[in-house]
Amino acid sequence: MRKYEKPEISQAEIDSVISDGYRAMWNDDVQKKIDADIEKYRKADGEIQLPLSAAGKEVKVEQISHDFIFGAHIFNFEQLGTDERNERYKELYGGLFNSATISFYWKQLELEEGKPRFRSEYRDTANFWNKCEEPWKQPHWRRPPTDVVVDFCKSKGIRLHGHPLVWGSNTWQYPDWLINQLPFEYIRKADLDRNPENGRIPGYGIAEAFKDMTVEEMEKAMPHFTERINVLSAKRIAEIAIRYGDKVDSWDVVNESAMDFKSGCQIPGSKLCKSFYGPMPGDYSFRAFKLAEAFFPPEAKLNINDYNVDQEYLDQTVDLLKRGCKIDIMGSQMHMFNPQTCQDIADGKETYQSPDFITEVMDRLSKAGLPIHLSEITITAPGGDRKGEIIQAVITRNLYRKWFSIEKMMGITWWNVVDNCGAPGEPSVSGIFTRDMQPKLSYFALDELINKEWRTNLACNADNSGKISFRGFRGNYRLSWTDESGTVQTLERHLA
Repeated sequence: MRKYEKPEISQAEIDSVISDGYRAMWNDDVQKKIDADIEKYRKADGEIQLPLSAAGKEVKVEQISHDFIFGAHIFNFEQLGTDERNERYKELYGGLFNSATISFYWKQLELEEGKPRFRSEYRDTANFWNKCEEPWKQPHWRRPPTDVVVDFCKSKGIRLHGHPLVWGSNTWQYPDWLINQLPFEYIRKADLDRNPENGRIPGYGIAEAFKDMTVEEMEKAMPHFTERINVLSAKRIAEIAIRYGDKVDSWDVVNESAMDFKSGCQIPGSKLCKSFYGPMPGDYSFRAFKLAEAFFPPEAKLNINDYNVDQEYLDQTVDLLKRGCKIDIMGSQMHMFNPQTCQDIADGKETYQSPDFITEVMDRLSKAGLPIHLSEITITAPGGDRKGEIIQAVITRNLYRKWFSIEKMMGITWWNVVDNCGAPGEPSVSGIFTRDMQPKLSYFALDELINKEWRTNLACNADNSGKISFRGFRGNYRLSWTDESGTVQTLERHLA
């Protein structure tokens, strides 16, 4: 990854935009506790036996990778408008990020029924996007074909995470061609709520069409659609598992379903679920995990994911585990989409994502006993000026440190890496790079943590048997020493 020159920034400049109230929230005692927990939960003691040629020699210890996941989605692959921007974007994966979240949204993956966009076409190439003046108007914006992205990530040696397999959103997940298989009278009702700007049915427009019906009445009124949505949902999971099961490391099997658990609409034995999104396969969270377990290899990690961090999400996860679902990781989202939120935090007016708030939420989710993936995070700058960049960078550093210190946390995934490259309605200044791929101060904050502060690089002396002992961050290490003949010897070991 290329080296970017970090802009000079004085403490006085930081103090001018960060309030005393914010500093009090993240005071020295809080920071000391974070440091102690990072030392406790993210590091391990290593005792490594080297060959006798290392006995009594100085050994150079270099950390070359993290076990902890520092990820980002890779939805803008080849879409940034110039070859130079695309290259800078790609360099981040394997440079700053060791994991990439890959788009498997059904709506854009299968724009036409039976024709999933696994392979690239001309419309997916950099040449196409470089000529596209308004890329966000394209139906496949932020939805690159999966084969080329999977191959790229494998070539960089980074972890792959698929998102999502099952989600109820009509706006972002369910294909229009599937929604159009509903009986006409319900399509007509939903059409009344269609967004006049883009023609899409809002996320809850379909649900409104069925608000006066029971789930039994829904099943009886549309048996064909009931069969189709169940068959096609299962077929989609099977197809993806067959193609990518041995390539992609983990999957968001079910996305944002806790509200349906809370309402009690996911009824065992039902053919349909009267979801707050609209019609869904019956008991869809349970069935999705059972299908995923059946089709994906045992080593694939199966995740549940939600923006909901309340008790019902914990209860849902525990319930699914008790019912025999294989859930390996619990995903939790944290989106601060409103630019004013970070301004209020910097001004000391907002306690959202304060150290105490984070501790309370993570203590609750940790009761499920699963590793936690902070799967989607957005930290929006209050503005695109230097003041906004400073605030975003300061908040980013403190939040990452706090999240990294949590015992059950296994990874953090930044959502929109590049400004003005989010979904419609998402903020334009939530990236760590500007739209023309210039690094922002938040990029340097992350690079400082991930590639410097949280990497163990040291030298130690091997004892007379060639053994070394050290404490370091969990991950892979390169060990090197010079033997009696003057030859540099190296080997790699993993510190777990």
